[in-house]
Amino acid sequence: MLNPYGITATRDYLLGGHAITRLEAMVLFATPDLTKVISDLRSQGETVQRRTIPLSQALRRVNEIATLVPPAALPVQDISVTEYWIER
Repeated sequence: MLNPYGITATRDYLLGGHAITRLEAMVLFATPDLTKVISDLRSQGETVQRRTIPLSQALRRVNEIATLVPPAALPVQDISVTEYWIER
């Protein structure tokens, strides 16, 4: 079952002008299905953009709010994640 509070928080975060990755959605808002949030926003007429960023950048943003330490052997500079934001 999806967390309705997390989905609302994730949606509000995006509508507030912030970019988000799946990692951030899961860690910060307990939203395991960012695809549904993005799909719903697009169906409501929002223009959701995306780009690829290094995992290290997403980790840096998460660590501004929480503490997330990846395994030492994980090549965080070489792994990419997709970031989404609403174009205004």
